[in-house]
Amino acid sequence: MARKCLPRVAYDYLEGGAEDDVTLRENRAVFERIRLRPRTLVDVSGRSQQVEVFGKTFKMPFGVAPTGAAGLYSFEADIALARAAEAAGVPFVLSTASFTALERVAQAAGGTQWFQLYMSKERESAQRLVTRARDAGYEALVVTTDVPVGANREYNRRNGFEIPFRLNLANMIDGALHPRWLLDVFLRTLLDSGMPRFQNVDHDVGGRIVSKNLSEFRARRDALDWSDLRWLREIWPGKLMVKGILTAEDALLAAENGADGIFVSNHGGRQLDGAVSPIEVLPEIVAAVGDRLAIMVDSGFRRGTDIVKALALGADMVFVGRAPLYGAAAGGQAGVEHALGLLKSEVDRVMALTGCRRIEDLGLAYLQIENLFMGVMEAI
Repeated sequence: MARKCLPRVAYDYLEGGAEDDVTLRENRAVFERIRLRPRTLVDVSGRSQQVEVFGKTFKMPFGVAPTGAAGLYSFEADIALARAAEAAGVPFVLSTASFTALERVAQAAGGTQWFQLYMSKERESAQRLVTRARDAGYEALVVTTDVPVGANREYNRRNGFEIPFRLNLANMIDGALHPRWLLDVFLRTLLDSGMPRFQNVDHDVGGRIVSKNLSEFRARRDALDWSDLRWLREIWPGKLMVKGILTAEDALLAAENGADGIFVSNHGGRQLDGAVSPIEVLPEIVAAVGDRLAIMVDSGFRRGTDIVKALALGADMVFVGRAPLYGAAAGGQAGVEHALGLLKSEVDRVMALTGCRRIEDLGLAYLQIENLFMGVMEAI
């Protein structure tokens, strides 16, 4: 449904990975190499999907991941995503790269909201965003660290994709061929706040333009190091997480430098093509820091079976990004709620069919993982 609703420039940005999509494909293929080992004649009539993270209880073991430029998929999509997450009883993570100001999202939706930070080495601009997130009431800061430089997403160049959004002849024709998107998303955004842009980057809390381009937003990310995380720990009073961890070594460094949790993530296959998938490295990371950090995982999750497999491997919670955006594109907040509901029903069904009543009971005993690296070894 999302594909039918969206012009190519928007759909490709949502669905694509980096370069040859090797990592994007492997994020899905890795789940196929993990089999479930169901137990039978188990009383599963009292199933519960509740999980506890940072002392809070959530109704389901997955949350809504931060997704930049979500406003391309429905009008004020970040608010729709946050409200749907609140209704589902799960956490929502707002991206720095949102088309709606972080204060407005926080005011428009309740529930558990975390803020994802794309951090610049220019600490003044980083501190502005951190202070705004704190004052708006975000409970946790999720620092994304796997973007020292921009990814090679060739479809964006082919499609003329830029933020602030720019129109070319091809995009105008494609938009006209998708009248619902043109009227309900693009024109509404244009009339409400101007050409789609990253509102948290270009504007301050009062709506004043503080940067006419994204240079400050992107400045010197390749110079960031662990001292910057320590600095964030000093100025941020809430929970602090590092997103983009793919090795046990970096997970340990995150713990040593003040993090409360990590996101095991390869950015949905959208940054380094050829990177390992989170599921491949999740067991060693859990073994290294599972008793010290809350462990979240994202990238490649499409089914309830995927979520259950990650939880059985030791993740505390799974975060989904593309699935809620499919829902947003298809039907706004109702579409997001439907997408989350589909995942909820699938997780429930998998729990019943594997003989598991509670999420905390999941473990390696429910998995067959000896062939996890078979595809890699065959390729070698």
